Amino acid sequence: MHGGPEGTTTVVEGSSFCVSSVSGDVLPDRAQGLFVADTRLVSCWLLRVDGDVVEPLTTVEDESYRARFIARTPPRRGLADSTLLVQRTRYVGDGMREDILLRNVGAEAAGVMVTIAVDVDFADLFEVKEGRASGRPGVEAEVGADTLTYRCATHGSSRSMTVVATGEPIVSPGLVTYRAVVPARDEWSVCVSVQAAVDGRQLPPLYHCGKRVEETVPARRLREWRLASPSISTPDTGLATTLRTSSRDLGALQIHDPDHPQRRVVAAGAPWFMALFGRDSLLTSWMALPLDQQLALGTLQTLARFQGEKEDPLTEEQPGKILHEVRLGREAALALGGGRAYYGSADATPLFVALLGELHRWGIPTADVLALLPAADRALAWVDEYGDLDGDGFVEYRRATDHGLANQGWKDSFDGINDAAGRLGTPPIALSEVQAYVYAAYRARAAIANAVDDADTAAKLEDRAATLKTAFNESFWLPDREWYAVALDRDKRPLDALTSNMGHCLWCGIVDDDKAPAVAAHLVDAPLWSGFGVRTLATTMGAYNPISYHNGSVWPHDSAIAAAGLMRYGFVAEAQQVALGLFDAATMLGGRLPELFCGLDRTEFPAPVPYPTSCSPQAWAAAAPILLVRSLLRFEPDLPAGRVGFDPALPERMRPLRVEHLPLADARLVLDVPPDGRRIEGLPPGVVLDPPA
Repeated sequence: MHGGPEGTTTVVEGSSFCVSSVSGDVLPDRAQGLFVADTRLVSCWLLRVDGDVVEPLTTVEDESYRARFIARTPPRRGLADSTLLVQRTRYVGDGMREDILLRNVGAEAAGVMVTIAVDVDFADLFEVKEGRASGRPGVEAEVGADTLTYRCATHGSSRSMTVVATGEPIVSPGLVTYRAVVPARDEWSVCVSVQAAVDGRQLPPLYHCGKRVEETVPARRLREWRLASPSISTPDTGLATTLRTSSRDLGALQIHDPDHPQRRVVAAGAPWFMALFGRDSLLTSWMALPLDQQLALGTLQTLARFQGEKEDPLTEEQPGKILHEVRLGREAALALGGGRAYYGSADATPLFVALLGELHRWGIPTADVLALLPAADRALAWVDEYGDLDGDGFVEYRRATDHGLANQGWKDSFDGINDAAGRLGTPPIALSEVQAYVYAAYRARAAIANAVDDADTAAKLEDRAATLKTAFNESFWLPDREWYAVALDRDKRPLDALTSNMGHCLWCGIVDDDKAPAVAAHLVDAPLWSGFGVRTLATTMGAYNPISYHNGSVWPHDSAIAAAGLMRYGFVAEAQQVALGLFDAATMLGGRLPELFCGLDRTEFPAPVPYPTSCSPQAWAAAAPILLVRSLLRFEPDLPAGRVGFDPALPERMRPLRVEHLPLADARLVLDVPPDGRRIEGLPPGVVLDPPA
């Protein structure tokens, strides 16, 4: 799917993925392997021809679930060139299938010995990612005529994997061997598959040897996603490439609830975060609304299914709380006290309610909104009963045990929340953007109440939103600095670092109008502005480190949210500056924005400097260009009110721009932005276009 650290290639389908070298080999003692259900099933997979390593020529990554590794054998003794081409086509999905083809371009038949060395450790995903994987005791091997099976049972769970080989293999422990003759100017091929079982349940392979892959579920899903996605035309080729890449990546990162296969949610990122995350999935599906509102609906429905019901300090579950992440691996279950879900997030719960309100504005069926209202009301009850630890009106967090995340906002690294001098905040901590999300949640739920003629609820929640906004601007605003504190600590001391979090506050509308100009100026001024995006922490702060995870790096989703906030408050030039910086970065990176990149200044480093362990593709980074274009188009639907805002503020290099097939309720819109003016086609009946500002 993409090149990565040390020249790796990742192939992914749903929550299954395979990380290998660019030759296709899975190298032992590396962070590579085939992973299913957060467990590494294959830790070594080495193809050899006549005992030799093949020489890689190229890798073709045409689909997320498939990659082709093209190589040649070393030249035979006495010959200058090789006459054997080796092609490995790998498919991943609840297991793996690999088609191996040898093509003889020589004038005489070639006798060869082909071997695949296999090893298994059943390591947990995080053991591998963090370099802690070691041989698993108790792994048993069983050899069949054309199969090689490994089994392991530990800590009350079991895993097994079976290699199944077509043709006439010779199978021995750890090795599948073929003695083949490849006729002159002809080919020889076999198919080798890996099948998985988890806790005694066999996972049906998605790709059967000999069956057409184009007819499989993953292939159909991706085709349907691409056919349904909007198309865009613009003279800005970098923008067009980036948007196409974003759409493809968001299609590839989707996973499905096995109990409700019609529900689609988006995983956080490949390769290590192919799982449901509360905050990541909510923000990503929100930013991706112009592509598909059903992705957001599936995310809400799935998160509602796992909404907290009881108090559990080990998993940090609480009634009404929305989860942080779901994991299936052995180590995750141990860390989470035997559970599969971890709830250590202060922001996912209000974001759940806010996204439901946004979906309501986009016109999803009233029945779907009403079905989710009980979950939204339980989420708001969590804000009151559990989120506000000390009754001061703000949502705070403090982990329940030493197993939990120390920081529970989106900057969740241990040192991500600090003051201007670099000192860490003491919990409980009330983050600025979390208050903004709560404000958005109150207003979203109030709007839904108004739409269903529940005037009392609407009035009560609007009053709560107004009270929170007043308190926030009194407690978080630093008048001598003219920016908002990133947080309040245990003693209600403002943590006065200058950060990007203010952009989220603009986006949600909690910023007072008289303070917005100063916030906007800071977001696009040198200490925060890198030239490619908004730094997470300003260069003038004590903890600033441009090559850190959260203390000076640039996260595309964070910058895109800041651009949306700037546009919301009418700072058009500033929003354009952020958008153009990110699109320039994407173009220089081949059309794909990574999870994050270093915050080094563009005047010194004319191209974005990659962050070493950044996920790519990563869900909210892939969705960031979608939000940026929506912000530049100033496209704001409000179907319950019978209107749509569309007042383009596109930079000249993007004009003329035309978007076709944009979904809105049951309609498909055309948005046309000629050099002057605007046109919109296909609005649903009874919906009108707002006049320009």
